[in-house]
Amino acid sequence: MILVTGATGTTGSEVVRQLTARGEEVRALTRDPGRAQLPAGVETVRGDYADPGSLAVAMAGARAAYLVCPPGPGAGQDTALVAAARAAGVRRLVKLSAIGTDDSAAGPSAAWHGEGERAVRESGAEWTVLRPSSFATNTLAWAQSVRRGEPVPNMTADGASGVIDPRDIAEVAVRALLEDAHHGRTYTLTGPAAISVPDQAAALAAVLGRPVATRDLTPDETAEFLRTAWGIDDTRLAGVLTGVAYLRDGRNAIVTEDVPEVLGRPARTFREWAEDHKAAFGTD
Repeated sequence: MILVTGATGTTGSEVVRQLTARGEEVRALTRDPGRAQLPAGVETVRGDYADPGSLAVAMAGARAAYLVCPPGPGAGQDTALVAAARAAGVRRLVKLSAIGTDDSAAGPSAAWHGEGERAVRESGAEWTVLRPSSFATNTLAWAQSVRRGEPVPNMTADGASGVIDPRDIAEVAVRALLEDAHHGRTYTLTGPAAISVPDQAAALAAVLGRPVATRDLTPDETAEFLRTAWGIDDTRLAGVLTGVAYLRDGRNAIVTEDVPEVLGRPARTFREWAEDHKAAFGTD
């Protein structure tokens, strides 16, 4: 049995789907099993990272686990998951981290993920760390503006990132959960090209057959947008702005061959992702 934490999230739900499609026995950890919409045959268990007892129940009998923790001060959530995994004798751990975790200039999230990575590497289990770049699905936040014909906000100017389809992240995670070849590896997962917000808007416009304009935000406008649209409070704002500046300065313009190496095929392009999700932007 394979435990998937964050099982209703962007990558976790896809890991569950792909494992199930392979015929694997899957247990999904979620805070609200009653609301989880998961494939038939998936065992769903309630769990909270702050409740060690629930994690012990979730880990019991698992041979491998996919670990997803939201970044935040300290590595308490990762530590709790790793402790539960060790107590249950889970043999293999695959942790979702983030690109730039080894670069302090990326902001406080680098340190937070770094602590979680260290917990996994020191767990005594077989481990793999996944450091994905920006998710293609982040552009779903544009959907309402695109449907209205309004420009989408651009906080990062022409700064490019190796934008990746989360389905590719999940497929790499599934390989790492099932195969022996990935123990001790840290994969930096990117799409096939480094692209900016205007590049993504242009690709989406080509798919939709109508213009998708962008609106560049100044640093002050970015801060206000993060407060109002994303609900970022002042205690977290400085750290988020550091990460935005990191992207705007082009420091995330990284492309690797790790996805092709693991999957034996090219990483999906942003345009391929947009073709498969165009309905979300108002086109069937």
